[in-house]
Amino acid sequence: MLTSAVLKRYSNFANKIAIEAGRILIEKSRKRHRVIFKGQIDLVTDADLASEKYIIEAITAKYPDHSLLTEEASARENNSDFRWVIDPLDGTTNFAHDFPFYCVSIGLEYRGKIVIGAIYDPVRTELFHARHGAGAFLNDARIIVSEQKKLGQALLATGFPYDIHQSNEDNLKYFRRFIKQAQAVRRAGSAALDLCYLACGRFDGFWELKLHPWDTAAAVVIVTEAGGKMTDFQGREYSIYGKYLLASNGCLHAQMKKVLNV
Repeated sequence: MLTSAVLKRYSNFANKIAIEAGRILIEKSRKRHRVIFKGQIDLVTDADLASEKYIIEAITAKYPDHSLLTEEASARENNSDFRWVIDPLDGTTNFAHDFPFYCVSIGLEYRGKIVIGAIYDPVRTELFHARHGAGAFLNDARIIVSEQKKLGQALLATGFPYDIHQSNEDNLKYFRRFIKQAQAVRRAGSAALDLCYLACGRFDGFWELKLHPWDTAAAVVIVTEAGGKMTDFQGREYSIYGKYLLASNGCLHAQMKKVLNV
């Protein structure tokens, strides 16, 4: 049974290994990066691999029966109620160019529901974390979403899929709509951190398509515990295995959904 005490133990563990993995990224950032192209613009670096190796080994040592879903390694399915969903370096392109906006993202799924989230920005030493039913935090301070109610005064965030050079479903039509109606739109290159910024009120809304489970798993519980709302573009319940994500402070959700569905 997942009691609050049990959830707290999982959360503390996730926070600890996220911070340790972040230290690996900082250490790697001081050295020349080895970059491998998975696709035309989709990268993996030695930092991704080192961070992921550490996280997998730490989870395996403590919870050997749990399943794992990670960005770089093969999934490990143990028919467990628990699945760790990991992005060892969200914002790899940023990291490879020494653009300081990237993070480690670790989520824990229990029977299909994300119950733990830990996202660590090692550049700013900011740990965003949450567990189901206990609120969301930035380091030790509780965080909540903004109260912005007007789309015209909102700061939004988005991203573009890795197949943008080949696919016609590229997010550009949605970007054009929002840039004309919102106060501003930012595209910083890490969906996990974008969603944390939404959770703490730095952004008011976010949308993106073609994300992967590891991009949003940890952020789901952080955003919702901070009072935010996450759905697909039609307003249906969001799944980390789905294709479309609309996230907001709740106040802007209907307005943003209307823009997406013109």
